[in-house]
Amino acid sequence: MTEINNKSVQNFLDELASKSATPGGGSAAALMGAQGAALVSMVCNLTIGKPKFAEVEAEMHEVLSKAETLRGQLTSLIQADIDVFNQLMSKYALPKESDDEKAIRSVAIQGVLKDATEVPMQCVRACVEVIRLSKIAAEKGNPSAVSDAGAAVMAAYGALKSSALNVYINAGSLKDKDFVDAKMADLEQWTQGVEQIVDSIYKTVKARL
Repeated sequence: MTEINNKSVQNFLDELASKSATPGGGSAAALMGAQGAALVSMVCNLTIGKPKFAEVEAEMHEVLSKAETLRGQLTSLIQADIDVFNQLMSKYALPKESDDEKAIRSVAIQGVLKDATEVPMQCVRACVEVIRLSKIAAEKGNPSAVSDAGAAVMAAYGALKSSALNVYINAGSLKDKDFVDAKMADLEQWTQGVEQIVDSIYKTVKARL
């Protein structure tokens, strides 16, 4: 099967709109995050090499390198979300006639649910990093591309919030309380104060328009 990452935008949207359970919100979130990272790269590329931005060129190179790494990570998560969901569905399809079968099935489901919680958590982490980079792009990047920095932060923020919902829904089906508590603490740590940062970046962008 062709990986979703290699399909056209139209094909991806058609599959997203279909009755098929995959791709779904997790893949859409990863794509939004990747778009945010790509927009940060765009601002950097429109800043680097221009004499009037020479004083920030080294920093823009650094931001560009980080943004491209994040774009690659988020792009890979588009398919990772599909893969882990399909694995989960295969575990739910295991036989459950006998007590032994039920026990085996339950253990298998719980194992994949942990993976299904970690994939969107990876997306959350990456999107927080994209938001931080978009702040630099918005403040120091080429003013002619500042609206693109604004689009970057909003795409990453939408992806983060969407991914957080997937963390919540998968964690809600887990029986391992210690694992769930750790993931909730991780999520809280990564998202604390993000709304204020996003609002600040949005205001910075508007002020530079």
